[in-house]
Amino acid sequence: MPYRLIAMDLDDTLLTDELTVTEGTRQAMNDAIARGVHITIATGRMFDSAQKIARQVGLNVPIITYQGSLIKNLLDEEVLYERSIPIEVARELYEYCLANDLHLQSYIDDKLYVAEDNDKIKGYVAQSKIPYFVEPDFKRIIDHPKQTKLLIIDEPAKLDALMPELKARFGSQVHLTKSKPNYLEFLHPEGTKGHALRFLAAHYGIPIEETIAMGDAMNDHEMVEAAGLGVAMANAVPALKAIADYVTLSNNEDGAKHVIEKFVLNA
Repeated sequence: MPYRLIAMDLDDTLLTDELTVTEGTRQAMNDAIARGVHITIATGRMFDSAQKIARQVGLNVPIITYQGSLIKNLLDEEVLYERSIPIEVARELYEYCLANDLHLQSYIDDKLYVAEDNDKIKGYVAQSKIPYFVEPDFKRIIDHPKQTKLLIIDEPAKLDALMPELKARFGSQVHLTKSKPNYLEFLHPEGTKGHALRFLAAHYGIPIEETIAMGDAMNDHEMVEAAGLGVAMANAVPALKAIADYVTLSNNEDGAKHVIEKFVLNA
């Protein structure tokens, strides 16, 4: 079966630990694109952060951002798919974070907002290389009707302990996932990489069976499960490897390049 659409997570998948794309992977991507394959990225990052990397590697297609809550063209930045968190959920989560002294940050119109300037937000933007805005009256931010994502940053063990309670509290009102051990993310129920992959495949008229999805963390679960060929990196969490159709090399060993060559260029 020819694979005509490939979606790749960024951090710890396409990117090495040094946050770069190797020249070998870049060449394999270009060779696949030259054969008519659509290659995109599917990341939890904001569009502003993700598009910089997409342009560096020569992509010119719509990219999947915010865990699947936003699909946007690179060329004209037209929004193709967008889902926002229900405002009632945002308000309840905000009150929960206040009561439990949790750091919460909000994303609106591709801008990042926090209530205070602290080490958590500084550590976050050091990796994502994006600006942020401090809004002491954070209730005003929470009441905005179009929040793309809410994110709690804390120690991994603490977040793991909170997850069962939060899942029980919000149920199907929200998609709750972890992109990194210390990032707990809240999105619209249809704001998953799986929903986004299905949408983009339909946009191109490509059967879902002719898609490849690559990832490393549980926020890639829905996408890896939905794709015709679901791929987990060697450095992926065990739960993702368990549902993947194929486990490739790690992000530091050109794992993405290996998949493109094996299933597209040399198939």
